[in-house]
Amino acid sequence: MINEKIKKGIQQYSEELTAIRRKLHSEPELSWEEYETTKFVSSYLTELGIEHRKTEPTGVIAEIKGGKPGKTVALRADMDALPVEELNTDLPYTSKVKGKMHACGHDTHTAMLLIAAKVLNENKDELQGNVRFIFQPAEETGRGAGKMVEQGAMEGVDNVFGIHIWSQMPVNKVSCIAGPSFASTDVFTVSFKGRGGHGAMPHGTIDAAVVASSFVMNVQSVVSRTIDPQQPAVVTIGKMDVGTRFNVIAENAVIEGTVRCFDASTQDHIEKQLQIYAENVANIYGATSKVDYQRVTHAVINEEESAKLVQRVAAESFGEETVYYEKPTMGGEDFSSYLEKAPGCFALVGSGNPEKDTEWAHHHGKFNVDEDALATGAELYAQYAWAYLTQ
Repeated sequence: MINEKIKKGIQQYSEELTAIRRKLHSEPELSWEEYETTKFVSSYLTELGIEHRKTEPTGVIAEIKGGKPGKTVALRADMDALPVEELNTDLPYTSKVKGKMHACGHDTHTAMLLIAAKVLNENKDELQGNVRFIFQPAEETGRGAGKMVEQGAMEGVDNVFGIHIWSQMPVNKVSCIAGPSFASTDVFTVSFKGRGGHGAMPHGTIDAAVVASSFVMNVQSVVSRTIDPQQPAVVTIGKMDVGTRFNVIAENAVIEGTVRCFDASTQDHIEKQLQIYAENVANIYGATSKVDYQRVTHAVINEEESAKLVQRVAAESFGEETVYYEKPTMGGEDFSSYLEKAPGCFALVGSGNPEKDTEWAHHHGKFNVDEDALATGAELYAQYAWAYLTQ
C-alpha cells in the first residue's frame, strides 16, 4: 500500500517544506484576500510543470494525470489566515502583518500539499489515475469550499481527502474516525425592539436590554431540556449590542450567536426553538422579535472506508502507534461541501508538543506548530492518494 519513493521524496524535501511553511506564515492573508498566496502556489506549480488554474477571486485547482488509467482522488488544503495579532514575536517567521496571523495552521496545510504534489508529480507515470489538488481560500468564513465546488473543484472526483493540523493532539499522531468529525456551523441573529426612554422613567418604556438578557439566560434550556443528551449540541451567544447611553433605556437589542451539532434533525429542532423562545420572551415584555438563521456548513461525516484507509496508511507508513483517536469536535469545517459531492474523509495530524510550546489553542495569538509534523502531513496526503488509486 505504501510507496517507498513517496516516503523518500518527502524526507528529501523536508527542509523546503519547512521553508515554504515559514514563508506563508510570515505573510498571512485573510479570507478572500489570498492574492499573494495564490500567486505563490501558482508559480510553484508552474515550476513543477503541474497543470492548474486560478479560481475567483483566489484559490487554485491543479491536477496530475497518472501514467495509467484509473479514478480521480482530490486532496484539499486551505490557505487563509485570521484577524489575530501574533504574540510569538520572537520567532524568525513571525507574521509581518499587524493584526493578521496564521493562527489555525492553514499555512502548514498549503505547504504540505505543495510538497505532496511535488513528490506525486515525480512519480506520476506510476499513478493509476489522477490526483486533483484544491488550494482553497476562505475556510474561516465557511464559504470557501462551496465557492470552489461551484468552480468545478469536484467535477469527476471519486474520493476527497483533507487534513487539519491539530495542536490538541501529540505531535505526529494521526486521527481519522469514521462518522461525525466536525460539527455543523449555523449563525443566527436575534433582534428585539422595545420602546426607549429616559433611564429615570422606566414605567413608560419597554427595555430591550431586559428582553435580550432574558433571552440569553433562558435559551440554554433549548439544549439542556429539549434535546436528547446523547445528541451533542451547543448554542453560544457571542455578541450583544444593546443601548446607546448610561441613562437611556434601550429601544433595540441585537444578539449574535452560533449553533453546533452533528445531526440534521437536531439542527432543525434548535432553529425552530430559537424562533419560539425569541417570540415568547418578546411577548412577555411587550416587545417584538426577529430571528435570522443561516446554515453555513454541514457536519463533516467521514465515510467509513475512507477513514479506515487513512488508518491503514498511517499505521503502515508511520507505525501502529501513530494511529490516534481524537473525539469529534464541535468546531466547524467547510470541508463538508466536498463530501456532499463525493465520499471521503478529513484527518487530523497532531502538532502539540509542550517542549516546543505548541499546545496553544487554534485561533490564539500564541498558536504555533511543531514543524516535525509537516513531513507527516505531507506524506499522509501523498500516500493516501497513492493508496486510494492503487487499492
